Amino acid sequence: MTSSFSNDSDDEMDRNTAAAIRNAIGERLRRDMGTDEPLPSRLQMLLSELRQRDDNGA
Repeated sequence: MTSSFSNDSDDEMDRNTAAAIRNAIGERLRRDMGTDEPLPSRLQMLLSELRQRDDNGA
């Protein structure tokens, strides 16, 4: 059985696109939470991991 996902470079997002999506998700979460309080620590950790993976090209 073949995977529907491909590792072709044509299908990979560039870093700028990934960062823009990540930032938009964070902004939407902050807006939807209706507060200027910091994000929960678990969510901060997950966002940090996404940034690290993006920076490492994973």
